[in-house]
Amino acid sequence: MSSSTASPERHGVVPSYLLARLAESGRFPRAAAAARQTLTSGRPPFRARIDLSIDENGDLVAQLSDAPNRTISDAGNTQQLPGAVVRGEDDPPVNDASVNEAFDGLGATFEMLLSAFGRNSLNDAGAPLDATVHYGVDYDNAFWDGERMVFGDGDGEVFRGFTGSITVIGHELAHGVIQHTANLEYQGQPGALNESIADVLGALTEQFLLGQTADAATWLIGAEIFTDAVEGKALRSMLEPGTAYDDDELGKDPQPAHMSDFVRTTEDNGGVHINSGIPNRAFALFAHDLGGNAWERAGVVWYRALTGGLSSTATFTEFADATVAAAGEFGDEIADAARRAWRAVGVYKDERVPSTE
Repeated sequence: MSSSTASPERHGVVPSYLLARLAESGRFPRAAAAARQTLTSGRPPFRARIDLSIDENGDLVAQLSDAPNRTISDAGNTQQLPGAVVRGEDDPPVNDASVNEAFDGLGATFEMLLSAFGRNSLNDAGAPLDATVHYGVDYDNAFWDGERMVFGDGDGEVFRGFTGSITVIGHELAHGVIQHTANLEYQGQPGALNESIADVLGALTEQFLLGQTADAATWLIGAEIFTDAVEGKALRSMLEPGTAYDDDELGKDPQPAHMSDFVRTTEDNGGVHINSGIPNRAFALFAHDLGGNAWERAGVVWYRALTGGLSSTATFTEFADATVAAAGEFGDEIADAARRAWRAVGVYKDERVPSTE
């Protein structure tokens, strides 16, 4: 008996065009085989924590705050989900770096969402954070399947294990946030916005964890996932799209930084991983323009645009308008900075000045 329920879209951090290029590699035979395999494979309990402090009178103060509810499972190098549970929220670290990295990464993302936006987990209602590690054999990706994070171990020649990158973890969990808010269609410009906002939240998770200002941050996504054999620094650069890698086997990073170079293609769901470079750069420029910690103002503007009634079919221009409106809540100077960012990447023309009213 067939089911009418469609399987959820997998939002993998490594784009299919990069895996397809790797699949043809003669230099990295194991990685090529792994890429081919990767291409062909596919209300929650409330938790709280008690924060203790001493007030000005020397009295002990106890406050309840939201807390994550994490469960890490091990697929045992199969593609069966969810796998065997190996660590829960109240369990100590285990003798498996991938498990502990996933656990810590889920927690870091939870803390950023809560501290920066007051959001209690992915659905803002304390949704559990579930992840599976050791998915498949030499699996060259990490993805959000609509319910959990799934991590491959990489092939060892081109890709390392994906749990070692906090930006990857934050990016994939961000797809869960997007799913529970604007639910942007995964095609064309809305799909590129989906990928870009996931990159924004991934970058903010790393910056929040490290206490980095916008100026000090690298703005790289997946800086830890390539091996030393690859000529590249990351999977994507938000500040300088198109410069993340340039390798004989993988080719050159194809992301455009400006609308004049917008890629029209039927591949990659209409270029969702490629054209995301344009709004990525807009955010990085906006954050640099404002200075300080990107999650405190720039990130809040983007978050409010995402959660303020944005259409699931939003174009770059529609999202830009939403960010300018959200920025206007902080004042005209912040709104002007948002406009400058969108002009710099060609989404706004000089004569177009959307109102903040």
